Amino acid sequence: MPSPLFLKVTLLLTLSNIVMCFAWYGHLKYLHGWRLLPVILISWGIALLEYSLAVPANRYGSAAYSGFQLKILQEVITLTVFIGFAKVVLGETPRWNHLASFLCLIAAAWFAFGIKESVK
Repeated sequence: MPSPLFLKVTLLLTLSNIVMCFAWYGHLKYLHGWRLLPVILISWGIALLEYSLAVPANRYGSAAYSGFQLKILQEVITLTVFIGFAKVVLGETPRWNHLASFLCLIAAAWFAFGIKESVK
């Protein structure tokens, strides 16, 4: 059973990644005809909200996990969230090579968290 801290960090990182998908890629669907500068400013505003979730997640997580573990966890969450975002918002479906790459990242997460080591 994952620890409450791990669940808290994972939830905050998941929420931050959902928000960041809209900052980075939402304009491709929703602001397609807009000029670049307003799109950048809107994306910065969205990113500020994302940072208010990601920074606490990493601060809380640093009490038990290394920076490497937090980064690998964040990357796995990023791709998981993006697959859903790309399908639902952008109407794109991942191909076999995208899924194979994703499985390699899941393996990286297992190596980062599944092997016990004295970090802290």
